Amino acid sequence: MGDLGEALALLEKVEAAAFSIVSVLVLDDDERLGELTARSLRRLGYEAEFASRMRTLRPREIVVLDLGLSSSLDAGELATLRATRPIVVTGAADPASRSLAEDLGAAAYLIKPVETADLAAAINRRTAEESP
Repeated sequence: MGDLGEALALLEKVEAAAFSIVSVLVLDDDERLGELTARSLRRLGYEAEFASRMRTLRPREIVVLDLGLSSSLDAGELATLRATRPIVVTGAADPASRSLAEDLGAAAYLIKPVETADLAAAINRRTAEESP
């Protein structure tokens, strides 16, 4: 089973590279809004999935994080987020929220309601950071 898992993971990497598929995890505490965001991104060609809790990330997966969820994450999950440089979306524009986003290493800080085009542009900028 381990070999099969490795083979599938490798195939996923090859497909993503060949088809320039960008994988996005939308983390939001509002299920309706998270699903709508993921659906909007899928319509634009992203492989987007909604979750209300952190999960194991795929290689090169971009995280779109509702800042409100950060308080429910453990130290390991916060470290994972910092390493991925998430795109933070929030309804808060106060200095403390911006500071928290900076502490998470946010690649972008977007205020809700976020236009899908603006979110896609932030995802594309974040993806471009990883390109050779």
